[in-house]
Amino acid sequence: MKKLLIIAFAALSTAAFLANTYKTPDPKLLSPDCYESCFNGDIIEQFRAEALTPQFAAMHENPTPFKLENQTGIDISFKSLDGKDALGYLIKSKKKTKNWIFVVQEWWGLNDNIKREAEVLSSELGNINVIALDMYDGKVATTPDSAMSLMRGATTARLESIVKGAIDFVGTDAKIFTIGWCFGGMWSLQSSLLAGKQAAGCVMYYGRPETNLEKLKTLNCEVLGFFGNKDQSPAPAVVSKFEADMASVGKKITTNKYEAGHGFANPSNPSFNKEAAEDAHSKTIAFLKARL
Repeated sequence: MKKLLIIAFAALSTAAFLANTYKTPDPKLLSPDCYESCFNGDIIEQFRAEALTPQFAAMHENPTPFKLENQTGIDISFKSLDGKDALGYLIKSKKKTKNWIFVVQEWWGLNDNIKREAEVLSSELGNINVIALDMYDGKVATTPDSAMSLMRGATTARLESIVKGAIDFVGTDAKIFTIGWCFGGMWSLQSSLLAGKQAAGCVMYYGRPETNLEKLKTLNCEVLGFFGNKDQSPAPAVVSKFEADMASVGKKITTNKYEAGHGFANPSNPSFNKEAAEDAHSKTIAFLKARL
């Protein structure tokens, strides 16, 4: 019996040593070149793969808790294209208008910080209806782990159905603007692509650019982008390629680059950069007002 115990202990020790020695390394953030060669899928799936890595999660500290007071909007539901209900936060213009802006959340979900952004846009722009889209169907993350879990469950098909449902909700006469941050920055551009001829202007904060030139050829509006030179998702090289891609298909983009990291415009983010955020915001409002 004693011999069996010694053998079992030796086997467990060997297994533990081998597991530690040959442990699979954590996946790394994708390099700019990898976005061209590592995947057969589209940019949305590429971002999804990156967003599920520990390295991407490490770029997102727990957001500072924030509770929106005196909100003027209402929670709404509308039909998405897959027949399910979709959710959003709606602030109607005081005067009837065909101007709409889709506000797209960060990877945390439609939390009160994003609702605050919707409130600010409504207040400063005036002649526009604002709808903040809930891309996680009512769920909100407060930690990187929970955000990764929600990202894992947010399929491209479902996300596109939500955006297309919102386009149907605002109607065929609507003039559609889009804005978003990080995950939402990518989906701001994707939403403008989905809006087709109704697209009127796209604002993306540190969002993953589209790399498919055929898709970019269908874009019907100008893009205003804000990026951090210290960001690695997207890295400066990815942003430069986006500028070149847009130029190659005859589309207009204006980029603004700051000595800041990822999430610099979020006041609930520990990496918040007040100077960069204020400059980006003033440029955003000017860009949108010029096109209303």
